[in-house]
Amino acid sequence: MKAKKIDALFHEAQEDIVEMLDLSSIRRPNLTQRRVNVDFPNWMIDSLDREAEKLGVTRQSVIKVWLAERLEQVSSRKSA
Repeated sequence: MKAKKIDALFHEAQEDIVEMLDLSSIRRPNLTQRRVNVDFPNWMIDSLDREAEKLGVTRQSVIKVWLAERLEQVSSRKSA
């Protein structure tokens, strides 16, 4: 089925189109993951763990969010 037909079904009939999609091949561009190993000093891990506990998330989540925020800052400064 072509995208125009699916779009029409959704907009005109307000039908649930999820059953018509092949979700097994879905990919999120630029969000595929690769594993990296990083060594941190103990004090840094302790600080990360305290922050993660405060936020109720994992250490990995804190690291990912903080790195993403920093990379966005750097990127916006370069484009300005």
